[in-house]
Amino acid sequence: MIARRPAIRLGLLALPALLPARRAAAQEGPQQVIEGFHAQLLAVMREAQRLGVRGRFERLAPVMARVFDLPAMTRIAVGPPWTGFSPAEQQALIEAFSRWSIATYANRFDGFSGESFQTIGVQAMPNGDALVRTRLNRTGGQEPVQLSYLLRGNPPRVVDIYLTGTISELASRRAEFTTLIREGGAGRVIAELQARTQRLMGA
Repeated sequence: MIARRPAIRLGLLALPALLPARRAAAQEGPQQVIEGFHAQLLAVMREAQRLGVRGRFERLAPVMARVFDLPAMTRIAVGPPWTGFSPAEQQALIEAFSRWSIATYANRFDGFSGESFQTIGVQAMPNGDALVRTRLNRTGGQEPVQLSYLLRGNPPRVVDIYLTGTISELASRRAEFTTLIREGGAGRVIAELQARTQRLMGA
């Protein structure tokens, strides 16, 4: 089963280095990158109960660090204020956003009851990006979930996710972060992400 909660936690968990395994991904196209990610995600789901949320986090962290361009996703989510933050603030934001993103997956994909992922198609974008459209097939008469991944670069890495095929995850985060930045700058966003991570990880 897949929980529908959004959150995160982590003070004591060490996040593996966010440097991607470029050599391994260099020969993969966008579709192969996403299908490989889904295969590993399903493997974690099958062992979800044994691993627990912390074990799922540890298994997913290196996978997501390779497949997702988490620093770029952080910059996109923050938007224009990013350039006004100090290097230390930027690095802290990347770490907090990365932990939150991984913890969200670790929390959400908390079991397996026959789900499967299906690639619907790949769309080449004019700027060289690729949009990989997929579907999460669920059991028990539940409707499938449409998930589209926007990949960029060489090797291709995820820079955004579109829920139900059209809702940009990072656009939603930007609207939210804009309010937090007005309230207290980078520190306010970092504190919020850390608190969410803690809740997701069951602190």
